[in-house]
Amino acid sequence: MKTKIEKDIREIIDRETRAWDTQDVELLLTIFHPDMVWPWPEDEQSHDPVNWIMELGKFDYERWKKGWQELFETHDLIHNNRKLIKIELSKEGDGAFAVVDVDTLWRNKITGEDFLWKGRACKVYTKLDTGWKLIMHTGLLEY
Repeated sequence: MKTKIEKDIREIIDRETRAWDTQDVELLLTIFHPDMVWPWPEDEQSHDPVNWIMELGKFDYERWKKGWQELFETHDLIHNNRKLIKIELSKEGDGAFAVVDVDTLWRNKITGEDFLWKGRACKVYTKLDTGWKLIMHTGLLEY
């Protein structure tokens, strides 16, 4: 039987997927904690975080909105396949992480060049008085 927390986390994952599928930047931005950070590996084989970068920095609503909107305007979504592998909860019920396999293909509308997001992500959530928010997310890695 799934706990309420697991259902809450799954809802955020589903909402994020829906936001990518519909290219709804406003919906996407509802999942992020104000202190969200998002480190990214150089590529899907860069398991050592010494090689990671901070592509987006700390969450900034307007900056992140502009960046995601630009992606949506310049690329077509070819497919967005995501599979929830695991949800792990803290014993205190105030933190959680989800493991999600991602296979998302974008195609540049002008050049036709493909832009693939493929690998496994660890999405870390924290509980606020207003509900759960994504506070950290690793970039995609292949295992």
